[in-house]
Amino acid sequence: MARINEHYRNLQAGYLFPEIGRRVGAFAQAHPDAAIIRLGIGDVTLPLARAVVDALHAAVDEMARPETFRGYGPENGYDFLLDAIREHDYGARGVEVSADEIFVSDGSKQDSGNIQEIFGSDCSLLVTDPVYPVYVDTNVMAGRAGAADDSGRHAGITYLPANEANAFTPGPPDERVDLAYLCSPNNPTGAAMDRKTLTAWVDWARAHDAVILFDAAYDAFIRDPELPRSIYEVEGARECAIEMRSFSKRAGFTGVRCAYTVVPAACTGTTASGERVPLRDLWARRHTTRFNGVPYIIQRAAAAVFSPEGRKQTAEQVAFYMENARRIREGLGAAGFTVFAGEHAPYIWMRTPDGLGSWEFFYRLLAEAHVVGTPGSGFGPSGEGFFRISAFNSRENVDEAIGRIRGAFGS
Repeated sequence: MARINEHYRNLQAGYLFPEIGRRVGAFAQAHPDAAIIRLGIGDVTLPLARAVVDALHAAVDEMARPETFRGYGPENGYDFLLDAIREHDYGARGVEVSADEIFVSDGSKQDSGNIQEIFGSDCSLLVTDPVYPVYVDTNVMAGRAGAADDSGRHAGITYLPANEANAFTPGPPDERVDLAYLCSPNNPTGAAMDRKTLTAWVDWARAHDAVILFDAAYDAFIRDPELPRSIYEVEGARECAIEMRSFSKRAGFTGVRCAYTVVPAACTGTTASGERVPLRDLWARRHTTRFNGVPYIIQRAAAAVFSPEGRKQTAEQVAFYMENARRIREGLGAAGFTVFAGEHAPYIWMRTPDGLGSWEFFYRLLAEAHVVGTPGSGFGPSGEGFFRISAFNSRENVDEAIGRIRGAFGS
């Protein structure tokens, strides 16, 4: 008899975004004339930058010639991409990262879910709440979280509420926890940690021998140059933090797939006997066992993001989405909605009006305005009563959606 992994039975319903897609699909089928505007899932809408497309074409041509064809590549990534990452994402911020500390992958979603595999099943876990669902769900699957209570909180996870009182950037707890997931700029709240808060987390992790799993997938959207883009800008972080970054939102790679994770050599965990072991070696073993590397043509496209033309063109795309965010934030704010974020991330985090629950507002918005957003409760218990709106869409659709939302709710 093939026994199932019983831990899967502790998961909350379906994964958030496919569930939204299912519900929107049912509505669209029942209302075929509804012109639905989707501002829910954080998927980019602009085409790839010209520099990226040119790099893809050139790489495809290389693959068509015997003398430049490539098969299996280095599992951690080609040097041309590793060197570009080191120079532009870290060296430009005064951070030194070695090539053998970078692991190129096909997505930060995968990395943020897979990274838990190198840690013991009895490791304690902390997340800020609300939170990107992958952090929680993959640990539930691994048996680290236990069953959920009526509020949706799992018994084996420590939840730190991210709310208006702490500007949606909670500081570290007093107690010790083994693993802490942090995301800045945050998905879903859009809040970016300042240096003081991030330093407090690093100090806490070093004092408690904890590891921070830092998701910086939205670093390109930070507008304030004083805000850290990498946790390694904080002294001591190399000893206690693993960082994940992605090309998905910064360069429109959601359908192309390329990201990377940095595991510093100085970041260690312990064996059952107390021996210190470099986490980099464990991740390298996992990475090379389960993954054959990102395709050459995709890595060439990613490297093109760092070219002068690529930096300019992708920065223009980021600016386009951030202008959308500004319009949503100011348009809904002027209409009386309580809105947050949209300054350092492509998301608006808003309080649902009239005391509506998150899913209740989702249905009303869909039915009355034909606009799709994301219920805050889907990101965790502290997200109840909130709603996330994405800035990833055309200018025309964003402006239309703002007008529809204001009209539907009498503003």
